[in-house]
Amino acid sequence: MHELTSPKEMRAWSRAERARGRRIGFVPTMGFLHEGHLQLVDRAKQRADRVVLSIFVNPLQFGPTEDLAQYPRDLERDRRLAAERGVDCLFVPDTSAMYPTEPLVRVNPGPMADTLEGAARPGHFAGVLTVVAKLFHIVEPDLAVFGRKDFQQATLVRRLAADLDFGLEIDVAPTVRELDGLALSSRNTYLKGDDRRAALALSRALRAVEQAWRSGEADPQALQRRGMQALMTPGVSPEYLALVDEQMRPVARVDARTVVVIAARVGTTRLIDNVVLGEGVAGDVSVRAS
Repeated sequence: MHELTSPKEMRAWSRAERARGRRIGFVPTMGFLHEGHLQLVDRAKQRADRVVLSIFVNPLQFGPTEDLAQYPRDLERDRRLAAERGVDCLFVPDTSAMYPTEPLVRVNPGPMADTLEGAARPGHFAGVLTVVAKLFHIVEPDLAVFGRKDFQQATLVRRLAADLDFGLEIDVAPTVRELDGLALSSRNTYLKGDDRRAALALSRALRAVEQAWRSGEADPQALQRRGMQALMTPGVSPEYLALVDEQMRPVARVDARTVVVIAARVGTTRLIDNVVLGEGVAGDVSVRAS
């Protein structure tokens, strides 16, 4: 596995591989890898000849009161996991390489980013799309794979690639869950004891909405109330539970394409999750916790 830290070297590696006729797959991450990330690598390997995985904790997407300094990091472990999974190139730039000067020009994500996660974390998606745009220019992939757990982010990345003519394919993979239903996240490492058990309220709330919909309920307000009832458990502070379409717009009537998106704090940890009703939580990937 090649390991590169310079954007110039990364771009040169990709161009050399593409000159040999090889298709480049890309998995951008902030590190502290888990099985969810590694499933994205597997998906990229199925559809590309070479896979690049990046690790960069992007300061632009963290607000002033968020956990940038505390965000979990373990580069040595990440190297091992990436190599074991068959990553061809690990791109690990530092902040000065990605932002050698103050980044005055940023991507404006538009009105789709003003709701839900965007409302809860002002400026977050401008930071996400700015770094994703930079990474796309540096890596120059043919394919980039994202996880559906960050549904609003994946939707915005698709629009970024389409609206700005990046000329690459965006592939969004199903959420990966532990066997008890908890969606995998690097922030799960913060969950200890009672908080870990309380965090299951998010997937239970999604299942409650799904079951009510499969029983014939199609009113989004009734389904939202059903989900909130399941979410309101000790140790959990709900932020939102919404039923939206594929463009993050509220729906007047629920169907199989409707997405239930959810955010809550469990103790001091903020978690998000979602389900596409027609696919259901059971349609996600389940793995045994490592």
